Amino acid sequence: MTDSGREPGRMADQVVGMLHQVDSKVNDMRNSIESDPESLIDKLVKFVLPSIAALLAGKLFQAFWSGLARKRNGGVDSPEEDQESATAGLLFGVLSAAVTALVSGLSERGSQALIDRRHQR
Repeated sequence: MTDSGREPGRMADQVVGMLHQVDSKVNDMRNSIESDPESLIDKLVKFVLPSIAALLAGKLFQAFWSGLARKRNGGVDSPEEDQESATAGLLFGVLSAAVTALVSGLSERGSQALIDRRHQR
């Protein structure tokens, strides 16, 4: 009584072989994680520090831009400034993205340098 001409012992050997493959893959993944020199704190620092720095830079740039717009308009909105306002909005978006990307990149480098220095000790 075999299913589709296979012997039960041979099928069991195949299942055991597949389980050994899964086991070896899990062991490889565990060894990879254990050999990683960065701790969870290091990974959090590398994620959180650039994110907060970019958020703060974006907010500071937005406050700076709003101050410039208020000073330029004198607090008065007029219909003929709508086209200029759209162009200013586009310029704000481009400059804000550039400042945020620059600060994020610099803070990523800084956090990596901080972690590297910590690992050297």
